[in-house]
Amino acid sequence: MSLARPVATVGFYTLASRVLGFVRDMLVAALLGAGPVADAFFVAFKFPNFFRRLFAEGAFAAAFVPMFAGALAAEGPAAARLIAERAQAVLLAALFALVVVAEFAMPWVVAVIAPGFAHDPERATLAVEFTRITFPYLLFISLVSLQGGVLNSMDRFAAVAATPIVMNLCMIGGLLALARTLPTPGHALSWSVFAAGIAQFLFLAWVCSKAGMALRLPRPHMTAEVRTLLRRMLPVAIGSGAAQINLVIDVIMASLLPAGSISWLYYADRVYELPLAVIGIAIGTALLPRLSKQVRTGAHDEARVTQNRAFEGAMLLTLPAAAALIVLAGPIVSVLFERGAFSAEDARRCAAALVAYTAGLPAYVAIKVLTPAFYAREDTRTPVKIGLIAVAANTIVGFTAMQFVGHVGLAGATAFSATLNAALLWRALVRRGDFSADMRLRSRLPRQIVASLAMALVLWLVLGPFAPWLAPHGPTRYVALAILIVLGLGSYALAAVATHAARPADLRAILSRRA
Repeated sequence: MSLARPVATVGFYTLASRVLGFVRDMLVAALLGAGPVADAFFVAFKFPNFFRRLFAEGAFAAAFVPMFAGALAAEGPAAARLIAERAQAVLLAALFALVVVAEFAMPWVVAVIAPGFAHDPERATLAVEFTRITFPYLLFISLVSLQGGVLNSMDRFAAVAATPIVMNLCMIGGLLALARTLPTPGHALSWSVFAAGIAQFLFLAWVCSKAGMALRLPRPHMTAEVRTLLRRMLPVAIGSGAAQINLVIDVIMASLLPAGSISWLYYADRVYELPLAVIGIAIGTALLPRLSKQVRTGAHDEARVTQNRAFEGAMLLTLPAAAALIVLAGPIVSVLFERGAFSAEDARRCAAALVAYTAGLPAYVAIKVLTPAFYAREDTRTPVKIGLIAVAANTIVGFTAMQFVGHVGLAGATAFSATLNAALLWRALVRRGDFSADMRLRSRLPRQIVASLAMALVLWLVLGPFAPWLAPHGPTRYVALAILIVLGLGSYALAAVATHAARPADLRAILSRRA
């Protein structure tokens, strides 16, 4: 099966989830704004999600998928199922212990991840309360990550990609149903996060059963496979989790800035994560099991071709997305969030952070595309060193920059560290001979950059005339923004064809779910 088909499947459902996520965030912005309750909830929401992305979706998936996919290809479903069941038992036991300890230690945990709250008792109290409610979400969503690794290795991508839709529906429903009955809307959101974890786990458990891979829960035993899995997870947690560690560092430092800084960064992060998820995560999700099987069967030349086409396709979509987000940052933030408790000043500050984050978008996506090349070859050490360098760079640059430009400096430092991370990953793969840009990639990448700049110029020229229709709270702003987006897509398509950055067939594939 072509790599394009699973990428399109994951991308489609991820896009649907992110659009629904914007509906959720629009409700959150209208009810919470960017004040103390919002800051407290976003800390509570980020903390379990940090562990989920770092260990469950990051370290665990990167270590588990090659092992499971390799066993599935070489030894059959029964052997692969046994590996998954043993891994699930140990994962559940370890996470249960972590959740119990964290619940008791939450005041100290919040003091570490949000030290600035020590001078704001309201935010500190709410953050502890919200995080105690949301943290058990980690237990269920980590099991969802294991189930997702099983299904992705079996080339069943749709249900896994659709799982976040369940969470968004739970959060929207919880906010609408409970916001007026609980003490704050933050309490409603926190309880809906907890419920979403259970709903997602039950959904994928049903899908696994339908796929003939229902997982039993044996007693946890440290078998040879589990030891190998754990040994590979630790370095992967550092290597693949550099971006997540950077986001936590941003929260820690942003808590020292004026109230609202955490919220501005959160909303900006939500916007730029749309192309990151639809493009980078979709390609990375489909790429890891494909590379793992090719490397396991000795098809190294095919693996290099797969890596080149994945990188080319990722940049074909990412470069124009980054250019458009930078030009349209102000209108996008205003249209999405500026209503209710979210003021025009909040929108301005959020848009500035979005521009800084987006400068690193191509690098964020490149990391998602390049990292599977290491994990498919069971190399978890090289990304560790690179991840540590990126984290150190983010901390140093971010702390320095925040003294001058506040929260925007933190976003810019994250983009800088991601660019450094991607560059070092590329160099490491090239030096070992596991990847090199082929003639097609070397020819098309500069053309993609030119086409993206041409599109950005068109958007910049028409933005002025569109300003009256983009006015906050105006009835035409949604239509005006949609027209700008369509204009950007059209101008990029024309520029890409004119510069030979892509063939018409490539562009048709972008607009279609079919490969």
